[in-house]
Amino acid sequence: MPPAATAGAEEPKKRSFRKFQYRGIELEALLDLPAKELVALFPARIRRRFKRGLPRKYTALLTKLRKAKKEAPMHEKPDVIKTHLRDMVIMPEMIGSMVGVYNGKTFTAVEIKAEMIGTYLAEYSMTYKPIKHGRPGIGATASSKFVPLK
Repeated sequence: MPPAATAGAEEPKKRSFRKFQYRGIELEALLDLPAKELVALFPARIRRRFKRGLPRKYTALLTKLRKAKKEAPMHEKPDVIKTHLRDMVIMPEMIGSMVGVYNGKTFTAVEIKAEMIGTYLAEYSMTYKPIKHGRPGIGATASSKFVPLK
């Protein structure tokens, strides 16, 4: 066969997925980084927070997440760990965990993904319900006195 005929007959090119990077460092390398080097990658507010030291409750949440991840069966999501710590910074070791973040009323289940590194848990659990503007209610304006009640 001529070379042109064989070029069209070969198998299609496999898709290569984009690897996740946080500030130019791949996920596998982020997991291996020491805490001091990892904190240096975070924004200033988070760097300051880690520099001043994390209270025990934050480290306790991390240990609970590690334990739940270890006890979960292979290819299954770990149990949801409930927390009120909305200001917890998402670390690379938390990826794949399920966290129930309290929003003032209920615990919102959040699955931690790689794109969430360096953000707060609170960003994924809304504390209010967005309003939907509809028709004005009774007493909204002076003219609404004359709106029929159906």
